[in-house]
Amino acid sequence: MNKALALVVEDSYHLAELFAHALTEAGFETEIIDDGLAALERLREVIPAIVLLDLNLPGASGETILRYMHGDARLAQTRTLIATANGTHASQLDDSADLVFIKPVAYRQLRDLSSRLHPNYQV
Repeated sequence: MNKALALVVEDSYHLAELFAHALTEAGFETEIIDDGLAALERLREVIPAIVLLDLNLPGASGETILRYMHGDARLAQTRTLIATANGTHASQLDDSADLVFIKPVAYRQLRDLSSRLHPNYQV
């Protein structure tokens, strides 16, 4: 059985590694992308179960990626998690994401909540 894919779109190496590790523990195969344009290109190739998205990225912003995802019918079932240090900005996008995390993100919280979004999650 293949694991569900989680894309971690985060330009901070240490945070990306932390997020990827938490998502791996939650049962996902993870892939880290550190640039918004690279993330858009990858989203044209794959249909991830989850995208964990920073809003402030080089190349293309997290908002641009969100708009792309909402406009692509292939990604209709992809769950979106926003991780940002800007609480005000995040609250403006709350309706555009399944979960919004304000940095610093608690490892256990990310792992446990994302596991509930796994396609094979059972209560």
